[in-house]
Amino acid sequence: MKKLTAVCALALALTMALAPAAHAAEWAGVPHASPATRVAWGTEEQGSEHSFRRQAETEQSGLCDDVVCYPSSVTQSEDGTEIRKFYDLSPEDDPTGIPRSDFEQDGYHYTLVDLLKQELPEHESRQHTETVTLDSKNKDMASVLALLPQEKAFITDDGLAGTLTLRLDTVQVEVAGYGSSTKQVSATRTYPNLAGQDTQYIPKTIQDGGRTLTLQDVSWQTDNTGSLDGYALGDRYTAVATYTGSATSSYVKGYTVTADYTGTVSRIALNKTRYVAIFEGTPLQPVEPVDDGLEATDPAPAASFNWPLLLAPLGLIAAAGGGIGIALFLKRRSELAEGGDEDA
Repeated sequence: MKKLTAVCALALALTMALAPAAHAAEWAGVPHASPATRVAWGTEEQGSEHSFRRQAETEQSGLCDDVVCYPSSVTQSEDGTEIRKFYDLSPEDDPTGIPRSDFEQDGYHYTLVDLLKQELPEHESRQHTETVTLDSKNKDMASVLALLPQEKAFITDDGLAGTLTLRLDTVQVEVAGYGSSTKQVSATRTYPNLAGQDTQYIPKTIQDGGRTLTLQDVSWQTDNTGSLDGYALGDRYTAVATYTGSATSSYVKGYTVTADYTGTVSRIALNKTRYVAIFEGTPLQPVEPVDDGLEATDPAPAASFNWPLLLAPLGLIAAAGGGIGIALFLKRRSELAEGGDEDA
């Protein structure tokens, strides 16, 4: 009986020890699942949402749509108590689109405390190449370079100004055009030892310097003379023929010089306005979860006992109790039987 009672007590103690474990086993798959931790998860998700929003605003640098303006940059103090949002707006942008509402981020509640306005100079610069064209009467380089200064001040069509430098390797000289002129030319040919003064022996055209000339005049000379009945007669003649024609020649009217000037052109224009929105932050107080009967956004898993683990020792206790009852009944019956025998 003493051993059986000890077994029952041991089973009861085991049941009491396993009951909390059975309840806690339901949270085995959810580490750090205390109510305070779940609130912390919600805060973390909220911070992530604001981080994504801040990134999206930064990507929309300095733009305003019909409703809201987006910052060109955002800075935050090391202790998280101040956030500054910078908006670089053009004259067409409406500054009333700058958000001024409170917001929460990274465990702080931020409130607008000041909105500064600054005129922001815009500096624009770029490389520029300008090609110049000049007329020249000569093509020698000395004459050409005399027309081209080493540096040249220049202003672009959109208002950028700068000093450009001549690039010698880009200087080119080309013929601007040709003209032509026509003049009369003549040539003389001599044809000696002719039997008579007859032009049939004389060519009517000749080639001279690539040009065709036409017979224009002939003069005769007597080479030998003889006497007939007291008259002097020539028996050989020389013809001196003159040919004329026209010659056309071309000449260069002038030259065209081209050259490139390169350099940096820039401008500073006050056509941007910077607005600085300053937000001060105060720490958020941790909020304990309140059971208001509504379904939570991320409901925690319902807690329940692990009944198989709990019922095993209970079954052992029931079996032990049954054994004790039967033993007590048999003992009592045996005692009553022995008492009856003694009375008899």
